Amino acid sequence: MAMNPFKPTAGKMPPVLVGRESAIEQFAEALDNGAGAPGRIMLVTGQRGFGKTVLLTEFRRIAADRKWETISETASPGVAQRLIEALDSHNLRINQASLNPSVNIAGVAGASLGSIAISPPASPLNLRNAIAKRLESSKIGKGKGILITIDETQAASLDDLVTIATAVQHVTTSIDETNVPDSEKKGIAIVFAGLPSIVNDLINDDVVTFLRRAVQCKLDNVPLLDVKNAFLESVVDSGKTISDDDAWKAAQASDGYPYMVQLVGYYMWQSAQRRHSSKITSGDVDAGIADAQVAFDDAVCAPALDGLKSPELKFLQAMAVDVPDATAVSDIELRTGRSRSWVNKYRAALIKDQVVRTAGHGKLAIAVPHLGEYLKKRL
Repeated sequence: MAMNPFKPTAGKMPPVLVGRESAIEQFAEALDNGAGAPGRIMLVTGQRGFGKTVLLTEFRRIAADRKWETISETASPGVAQRLIEALDSHNLRINQASLNPSVNIAGVAGASLGSIAISPPASPLNLRNAIAKRLESSKIGKGKGILITIDETQAASLDDLVTIATAVQHVTTSIDETNVPDSEKKGIAIVFAGLPSIVNDLINDDVVTFLRRAVQCKLDNVPLLDVKNAFLESVVDSGKTISDDDAWKAAQASDGYPYMVQLVGYYMWQSAQRRHSSKITSGDVDAGIADAQVAFDDAVCAPALDGLKSPELKFLQAMAVDVPDATAVSDIELRTGRSRSWVNKYRAALIKDQVVRTAGHGKLAIAVPHLGEYLKKRL
């Protein structure tokens, strides 16, 4: 039975990591080039639906293929402590085991109810020591190491982030100071992923200036020609066909937004499958686009607005009037009845979070695909 090749579920690996080849190559090279190589400390940023979680999954696959150990965490309070527990879980030791029969039942042979006593490490570990201790393990070979990925970093407390960054900095420094060839040094790699706002929170904090050396990977819309080619390749590999024109129409509808790419692909493929057809027609593409827009509104547009402040919503509502065209900043002042300083304040905040973008002199456009249309419907 043919299987739909498109995977719009969050974090599910799509058939083609379209538009992310450069980041993948840079990360793989960092692992291959030994201790101290750029790319072993990375910040991946992008709006929801830009494929951050998928990229972290691919990084862990690359590391595992190279015999690195991997630890995956999603940021929330206590993430630093959970990392310590994950790193040190192998150190629980069986102190004593008893397998002597302890229960006798009339007419039945004695039942063996054993007991196992497990002793924790001799002293509590901090994160720095937990990483160093794990690297000393014989299970990690020369030139290999530990990859830690932390998703949704914006949800972590600054204290946890400072703890993690400081521990990685100290371990990296200790590794650099060892009298071992770089190709044989065991290493630590860490990738943070989250919304664009995490960049300022992380690299501008005085305690984590170390992270200014991190490679910043800013995920953006994928070029439409690459999307079209990915549609053609994935459809053919799945045993179906699609014309160049229909693949281009599907690519344009996605606007290069990675999650929308997967949604459009999934629903147009499924439309042809319901007809028991091996050809994705123009009608299938239209049906796929319509279904994808509904799913995208629920999964991306609604949550994107839920995280905004009331003034930011007011700002976007003033812009939605002009969708699909750009909005003059002066019109936002007029429609909101607010001052230029108020408009500039929230303009800067929304640009930083990649919700809006500049669109020529004195003009702005909504950066999240379909969010403008969604707002317009709400209005």
